[in-house]
Amino acid sequence: MILDLHRQSLSVTAIARRTGRDPKTVRKYIERGLEPPTYGPRQAGHPSKLAPYLTDLRERVTAFPDLSAVRLTRELRERGYTGAYTAV
Repeated sequence: MILDLHRQSLSVTAIARRTGRDPKTVRKYIERGLEPPTYGPRQAGHPSKLAPYLTDLRERVTAFPDLSAVRLTRELRERGYTGAYTAV
């Protein structure tokens, strides 16, 4: 955005006012002349600890929608789940 405004011949102070940045920061970005980053697809990370239990977990929630996450976590731990409660 800063570079776009600079290309439109706005002054550093005008750009700083519009973007809410300090004029020194605006100057820094103009001097660098960086283009916005391009993001590619994410790399696949390590497999989830919950993945082996997902189908069973979905079936339980479909059959009994009022089950709490605490109870589901307890049931999964009995079957060997070692992940966090918040993942459930």
